[in-house]
Amino acid sequence: MTTAETGALMDAIYRRQRHIYDATRKYYLLGRDRLIERLEVPAGGSVLEVGCGTARNLIAVARRYPDARLYGFDISPAMLEKAEDAVARAGLAGRIHLAQADAATFDPQAAFGEAGFDRVFLSYTLSMIPPWQAALARGMDVLNEGGRLSVVDFGGQERLPGWFRKLLRAWLAQFHVTPRDSLAVELETAALQRGWSAGVTSLHRGYAITGEARRPAP
Repeated sequence: MTTAETGALMDAIYRRQRHIYDATRKYYLLGRDRLIERLEVPAGGSVLEVGCGTARNLIAVARRYPDARLYGFDISPAMLEKAEDAVARAGLAGRIHLAQADAATFDPQAAFGEAGFDRVFLSYTLSMIPPWQAALARGMDVLNEGGRLSVVDFGGQERLPGWFRKLLRAWLAQFHVTPRDSLAVELETAALQRGWSAGVTSLHRGYAITGEARRPAP
């Protein structure tokens, strides 16, 4: 799918849901706040969220790290409209910068006038992006030296009952969400190929996974 086609699809899915997105997703998008707490943004550091949606996470990062410079992009104009409203209501329009972009081809210079970022994170985003390996690689490409990429997303549910796994995946498919069962391997392999370190942790008996890739300092 082209960028325009993907953006239109996301708009079709979330044009109405965006108004209740945060209220409903908090019950099953587990691990997001844990990721934010562990970002450890350096003073004055830059943070990018890939697929920022309603900006819920960026607002939480802004409050947790008051010196951070914050950026986020999404492919869906409808979600960005909701994000802009949320950022303005939070009084953070001067700190959080938003743009429309494709995660697989994102150009930080064109979007924000930045060459790279100290922290990049993807929260329940890769399970919605068809070329998800390309999006993960692009997130690593825009990471500054000494920086860290963090991910949280649906896991394989390998230690949960089979009926739960089947029902969950059938329900997620209605929203074009597909858990990436090879995410842990992909993250660690991509980091290793770059000479970086990486680690992955399973959450809630495999319901979700969270991981990090660290680019060495110069």
